[in-house]
Parts: sequence; C-alpha cells; structure tokens
Amino acid sequence: MKRGFGPQSQSIVVRGVTYHVVAAGAGSPLLLLHGFTGSTSTWTTFLPAFAEHHRVIAVDLLGHGGSDIPQHPTRYGVEETAKDLLALLDHLAPSQRFAVLSYSMGGRVALHLALKARERVHAIVLEGASPGIADAQERKARVQSDSDLAAYIEQEGVEKFVDRWQSLPLFATQSALPESIRQQLRRQRLANSPRGLANSLRGMGAGAMQPLHHQLHKIAAPVLLLVGELDQNYRRLALEMESLLPQAQVAIVPGAGHAVHVEQPTQFETHVLAFLGATAAPSSCIGGSS
Repeated sequence: MKRGFGPQSQSIVVRGVTYHVVAAGAGSPLLLLHGFTGSTSTWTTFLPAFAEHHRVIAVDLLGHGGSDIPQHPTRYGVEETAKDLLALLDHLAPSQRFAVLSYSMGGRVALHLALKARERVHAIVLEGASPGIADAQERKARVQSDSDLAAYIEQEGVEKFVDRWQSLPLFATQSALPESIRQQLRRQRLANSPRGLANSLRGMGAGAMQPLHHQLHKIAAPVLLLVGELDQNYRRLALEMESLLPQAQVAIVPGAGHAVHVEQPTQFETHVLAFLGATAAPSSCIGGSS
C-alpha cells in the first residue's frame, strides 16, 4: 500500500442515515460492496493491493457492521441504497467516475447503481451475483422465505441464525477451509445485529427487488462476472448475464464455491486487478451523474 494512504474509518451521514466507510489509497475510486452478513472487513485482505492503484471506498451496507439500522425495511431497498451510495460518492469523490467490486447481495446493489449512474460507473465486478428472480411465483416464495428467516433471526438471535446460515448448501465448499478462516468468517457474521440482518432480508432480499434481466442491455460499462467452479447455480446466472450485458466476460475460478474471495483469494485478487487495469476510467471527472 502506498505510504500515507493506509485505511481510514469514518462515519458519513447521507439522506438521513449514517454509513460506516473504510477508505484507503489514491487514484480512480473503487467502491466495495459486501454480501449479506458481511461488512467492510470482507475486503481487509485485499485493501493493500487495491489501494496501490485506486482510492478504495469500502462501505458497510445498512443493517451491517457499523452502519445504521433503520426501523423500516423499505429503507434498506436496493433503490434507496443506490441513492445513498451515489450521495456518499458525491461527498467522497464528487463528479468522478468509479468502478464497483461487489459480492452476492452487493452485486444486486451494484447493478442498480450502474443503471442509475451510467455515466459514472466505468467498470463492474460481480462476484457470485444475481440480477434478481425473473419468475414471479419464485420471487413471491423467496419473499416469504426471507420473511420467515428474518423472524427467526429476531426470535432466536444471531448466533443460532449464523449456525443455520453457514450450514446452507451454498456454503458447503467452505467446510474445506482451514479452521482459522472459518472462525474468522463466523466472527464477522456474528458481529451483526438481529434487527439489522432481519430488516436487510426484508428490504434487500432477492425476492424484494424487481428483476433486472430486461434492463441489463442498458449497462454499457465492462463487467467481470466472477464465479466459483463449484457454484453451479451462480455459474448458470453468470452465463445468463453475459448474454444480456453488452460488455461482459465470465471468469470461472477452479476450486471455489460461492465466495471466491474467501476460497481462492489469490485467484480472486489476480482476476480483479487484471480486469480493473484493463478498464481504467478514460477520464477522472464528468459533468454529473445520470
């Protein structure tokens, strides 16, 4: 990491809510968006490498880490979150083009952000991400299952929820990780609050957002769809999105499941840096956001 550009934590108020932000480095802005149960600590390992080339801006999404926990689930919605993030970037990097690196839930936010600010988002990395649920009945069922899970979190607490969450088939490949890494993941998940996670599920869950399949053609920025070889469902989604996005490439990482950044961190970092290096912003500033 460049000397004098180490990570700095700060709290920033935008649109009536407070976000916890960790910033590091200098250069073209790179916004980092974690997944459900994550936080800015998701990216700690990668900050030195990313900060060598970018002004890294990592954000705790609402209900996670050190950011606010609004009372109403609608405040967590992807549309509201995209507005928040643009206001945050207007504060930290006014009028500058920026890239977005996102994981899972953060990927859904990144897509909404790219559609909302097409003049400013110049490159996107989607790791294990989805454009939403196209089938209306499947989406309705997901809303109900997320609502049930949110109630479980509030009734049983975060520890029991985390036990249940990390036992999902989606994370089965993580059982092969060293014990120290699995414990680190567990501590990160446990650091969240019951209400924050529950409201995030209700407001920002995959079923709560409108699917974006028919809008992906509007995203002109280059997109890297990063997915683990062992993550069959998200491999399918990545190939589906590749066919709908004007400039997209899929990178399938051997030996990884849903969380490539955890299971194959070296390959993850290599793919991200190579992609961002090849898609540098042509100009640091623009006239304004779209």
